[in-house]
Amino acid sequence: MSNDDQRGTESAMPGKTDDSMPEKTEPLDVMLSVEEDLEGKTEKSYSQGALVRRRFLRHRAAMVALAVLLFVILLAYTSIGVGPVPGWWDKNFNDLYPQVNGGAPTVTFWPPSIGEHPFGQDTIGKDYFALVMRGTQISLFIAFAVGLLGTVIGTVIGAAAGYLRGLVEAFLMRTTDLFIIIPLLVLAAVLGQMASGAGVLGLALVLGLVVWTGLARLVRAEVLSLREREFVAAARAIGTPAPRIIVRHILPNTLGTIIVNATLLVSAAILLETGLSFLGFGVQPPDTSLGLLISQYQNALTTRPWLFWWPGVFILIIALTVNFIGDGLRDAFDPRQQMD
Repeated sequence: MSNDDQRGTESAMPGKTDDSMPEKTEPLDVMLSVEEDLEGKTEKSYSQGALVRRRFLRHRAAMVALAVLLFVILLAYTSIGVGPVPGWWDKNFNDLYPQVNGGAPTVTFWPPSIGEHPFGQDTIGKDYFALVMRGTQISLFIAFAVGLLGTVIGTVIGAAAGYLRGLVEAFLMRTTDLFIIIPLLVLAAVLGQMASGAGVLGLALVLGLVVWTGLARLVRAEVLSLREREFVAAARAIGTPAPRIIVRHILPNTLGTIIVNATLLVSAAILLETGLSFLGFGVQPPDTSLGLLISQYQNALTTRPWLFWWPGVFILIIALTVNFIGDGLRDAFDPRQQMD
């Protein structure tokens, strides 16, 4: 037997292996590597709610705005208290005090001190810090009440019009158009004057009845798109009532649009209340609001400018922070945003 035949026979014998042949362990290593990659990706998967929350928490401008807004709310409600609950500030917005420093603000940055009247005093001796905090309380209450009521009305009308269609849609949308063509400030002023005897709550309800139109149109557009989806058709096929389909299947998918526009309603509401109070159709004395303070002391801009600037600064802070929070929510609900 030749040497070549002998080597061929040895390689064919059981138990004999050729060192030049590749080992059979590579496919197993590849499978393990793929499984590890899948496990790593599974650990980084998030639900829709978790994605929205993480995106919002990573939005720096929104987080700063949220912190500033919470600080303003806490300052307003803890300083002078609410109703029978006292605050940490020892002065009242109704009482008169002796003039200190000619009524000018006593706050100093160096050495740091707030003094007796950090925001100064008005023309008759009232503590202006307490007055501004009371005005901030009223303005915040009206803004959030109007935003909540306008969101509810706009969502209900938009969802009903978009899903039911037909005569219902025609009636609701023509009513919406009627509210839109009337100047908002004029309509709010007329209704506010009619509800002037109802106090702050009545004013908030009236304003909530006129700011819902934009949200209603947006919700209707979303519902028109969603009502043709397969899951809605399946719900209709098994006999699910229309109200249940709207509440359980359609509205949860429009939540992003609703939340973002609710924040914009809050910002618009505080500016609308400011304008009405400045014109004399909003909050009425003896109570006060930020807009009413600007209206009452607009003539003091050249002699006592702090009476004009302090409420203006708080209006600006509240409106800007709410808008920044709305921008953060809009980006958080945007599916095109990537998660690291």
